[in-house]
Amino acid sequence: MAMSVADWELQEGDAPLIAVAIHDGHQLRPEAAAATRLSEDERLREEDPYTGRLAEPAPTHLIPRRSRFEVDLNRSPESPVYLGPEQAWGLDVWHQPPTASLLAGSMAYYDAFYAAYQSQIERLLATHDSILVLDLHSYNHQRGGPGAPYDDPEANPDINLGTGTLDRSRFGAVAEIFVQEMSKVELGGVALDVRENVKFKGGYLARSSHADYPGRVCALSIEFKKIFMDEWTGILNEAHHAHLKESLWRLAPALLNALP
Repeated sequence: MAMSVADWELQEGDAPLIAVAIHDGHQLRPEAAAATRLSEDERLREEDPYTGRLAEPAPTHLIPRRSRFEVDLNRSPESPVYLGPEQAWGLDVWHQPPTASLLAGSMAYYDAFYAAYQSQIERLLATHDSILVLDLHSYNHQRGGPGAPYDDPEANPDINLGTGTLDRSRFGAVAEIFVQEMSKVELGGVALDVRENVKFKGGYLARSSHADYPGRVCALSIEFKKIFMDEWTGILNEAHHAHLKESLWRLAPALLNALP
């Protein structure tokens, strides 16, 4: 199945850095849109809106347009489609179990995305000893409903750095610089709480990158708590988002300098 340029945004640069926002997408192909029970608002709440805008400054960036509710690119190829509520935050995704045709189309997109992603890795590794992947995500922290108290901050840092499969002996300094420097950033006069592997340890994109290119790819799975938006309405706080974006990319040169 051929993929069109509308299926993702790809920009190519020469620096040893790729930014990916694999859950930014909101689109569904017609077959998936007809089969889903979810409203656009329900889908948007569990997607990662505005993370694509965080990725855009990277010389090489890849931003898929499809929703994770059609196919989740951060799950393994054995089960990238949510089949039951237990895989989708209790949401009943489909009117009836997905057909073979629907699953085949979703898998075609999954395979095409990873082919494009790996092509960019290999293009950059041809001229660099190692490269940095910024795997950008966001997560909810007000699951009690609109106006409810926010979830326990002890279990929900402002930024969760997922490094569950990172080769610490080779790339540990990169992760440490990220935590140290982003912890100095203030939002609304309060320093960001930045910790590793509290909420997430990273998903399939980081895990496969480390396994397929051992010692050469440093993938940091960066989960921003949705402190830059209202997770129930989708309304963005432009100033907070812009400040996080600026802070992230001001740090990028130091992260690249720490690559072995």
